[in-house]
Amino acid sequence: MNAEKETAEDTVRVSGGRNERRVLRGVVVFGVISIVGIVSAVAYWPESRIETGPTLTHTIQRGNLTVSVTEQGTLESSNNTEIKCKVRGFSTVTYVVPTGTVVEEGQELVRLDTKVIEEQYSLTKTNTFIAQATLAETQANVEKAKIAIKAYEQGRFRSQLQSLEKELAAHVRNLRTAKKMYERSKDLFRQGYVTELEVEGNAFTVTQAELELEVKETEISVLKDFTRKMQMETLNGNITASESKLAADQAGLAMEIKRRDRAEQELQDCVIRAQKSGLVIYPSAASWKTTPDITDGATVRKDQVLLLMPDLSQMQVKLGIHESVIDRVNPGLEAIVTLPDRTLKATVSEVASVTRPAGWWTGNVVKYDTVIKLPENEGLKPGMSAEIEVILAVHEDVLLLPVAAVVETEDGNFCWVSANGEPVKRSVELGDSNDVFIEVLSGLAEGEEVVLNPAALVEEAAEDALATLSSDSDSNAPDSTSSRESAAE
Repeated sequence: MNAEKETAEDTVRVSGGRNERRVLRGVVVFGVISIVGIVSAVAYWPESRIETGPTLTHTIQRGNLTVSVTEQGTLESSNNTEIKCKVRGFSTVTYVVPTGTVVEEGQELVRLDTKVIEEQYSLTKTNTFIAQATLAETQANVEKAKIAIKAYEQGRFRSQLQSLEKELAAHVRNLRTAKKMYERSKDLFRQGYVTELEVEGNAFTVTQAELELEVKETEISVLKDFTRKMQMETLNGNITASESKLAADQAGLAMEIKRRDRAEQELQDCVIRAQKSGLVIYPSAASWKTTPDITDGATVRKDQVLLLMPDLSQMQVKLGIHESVIDRVNPGLEAIVTLPDRTLKATVSEVASVTRPAGWWTGNVVKYDTVIKLPENEGLKPGMSAEIEVILAVHEDVLLLPVAAVVETEDGNFCWVSANGEPVKRSVELGDSNDVFIEVLSGLAEGEEVVLNPAALVEEAAEDALATLSSDSDSNAPDSTSSRESAAE
């Protein structure tokens, strides 16, 4: 008797994305519960019995009702070391280590095609040598421009000035001599020794000497005040231009050196080696892709993640929860992760606030990413398939009614209780449910027997189900009057 009074705990899974009420109505209205399904449901309860008569019944008992959602997922690490492509532009993969390989530090992981980069490296080396030669020539020009200023001030300008001053001194002497000759000729003219014409000739000689002296003085003044300044401005401008070109050539050389060094570094980056020992896996490709992103002959771009080295001590499962039940999934819920070789207890650590993109590759099913954090356990590897059951609720010691015993109508939920071998209609108030059992809030008592699949076995239940189906069809169909009016218009 004690064994008969013990209650068994039900743990029945609700497939992700199935609304409980829709499941209930679908089961009741269409009567698609097969005999095999009924037997499987009844097998959850030791006290359930199947009569040999025209109806199958189930004895109402108390028990624990577990409501859960089950999805498939794959293991991944929450802490991955990313190995990225460091070569600019697009490159072709010529070798990649197989996914799942355990590598040692320094082992070659990826090799990229180097033909284009080798040509770039050769070209940048040539351009660097040309820039160095140009810079050296410009440096020499700067020094020449600086020397030209000293050469002019201390050489050519001084030589020109001295020459003009020497000529000026000669003109001063000539003027002095011409004046003496003129004064003497005037004395001799008064004494009658020379003619007036000779006096006038000497006067003209004085005038000519004065003009020549004035010209030389003007030439010296122009040399000092104008020619020298103009020449200095030209020479200083040559220095400025040479120094500007020097700065440009220095920048050009630095740029060419940077290009050369970058090409050299990229040539080295074409061979990617492991920075540490550990497991290497390929990154997950997009859902709509049929081949991995990394393979021999694949084209990769700069900063693209080529490989991952996961931390196996921080494993998790990311799965998609259907929008119909996502409101019941919160961080901290218990989850049971079933692997091919073990079962682990885990917890929900993160629930996405927005849905993942839906498309033809997902069957247009709307799901939210949910992360299940796994406890540290040896042997866990990324890519392992897992079945995750997220426990949404556990109702202890409640009356349990099989889903197959309920007919949902517009007037409420009903079941048929077996009384003296005859089915009697009974209104029931229901609570939470899973695929097999529903919590009974009122309307039934422990020990009562209910008819399973009444829509297929009880005429009254079949009529109620058919009426509900017809009502649903009418509400979904377009209004006939409106259709006729639209057609008339």
